[in-house]
Amino acid sequence: MRVDQPLLRRSAPSSLQCRYEEDQPLVIIVDDDASVREALSELILSAGFQSVSFASTRELLDADILENPGCLILDVRMPGASGLHLQSHLAENGISKPIIFLTGHGDIPMTVQAMKAGAVDFLTKPVRDQTLLDAITAAIAMDAERRAEAAIAKRNVKRLETLTQREREVLHEVAHGRLNKQIAFDLGISEVTVKLHRSNVMHKMEAASIGELIRAWETLPAHMRQAGSR
Repeated sequence: MRVDQPLLRRSAPSSLQCRYEEDQPLVIIVDDDASVREALSELILSAGFQSVSFASTRELLDADILENPGCLILDVRMPGASGLHLQSHLAENGISKPIIFLTGHGDIPMTVQAMKAGAVDFLTKPVRDQTLLDAITAAIAMDAERRAEAAIAKRNVKRLETLTQREREVLHEVAHGRLNKQIAFDLGISEVTVKLHRSNVMHKMEAASIGELIRAWETLPAHMRQAGSR
């Protein structure tokens, strides 16, 4: 998306329509129809979720709450930037947020575009309450899983940073199924030294087994899994 699109223009700060707990899942509603926003807010509250609503994507961005756990319910066609534009904008800026599209103007190409871009669901108004609540529950669960995985990856990156360069090389070899003898040959060191480095790696990565070590390795960003990376 071009930076001169309406989506990225900032306006006066938007006031949130309710108070919410930042550590609890928040369902964010973006729809230009006030009656729809009110009805959705009441439904979501009745199901035990907290919500906040906005009349446009620009208002949402001004509120700066996208890092909160939860999900988005977006109308597709709104004045200014559409829900699909917001979906693209979030992806381009590395913001991962489960999105449910709820619209009265859906068509097959639009649905395909949204789902290919990672939408949780694409629902057409009017929608059954339970259908929407099921989609919200799935989206919140998806977000919780993503956040848990991100926390594990962040923890493992910090552990990796405690390894020496040689220990990283040994870890790379172990993760690719190389035996101690093969690692010793590849790195030009003794097998005893390999075992020492391997023990240090297990300790620093807090892995109780090779399987656990490899699982930790697989959570690391791709560039950190390259041989010789720092």
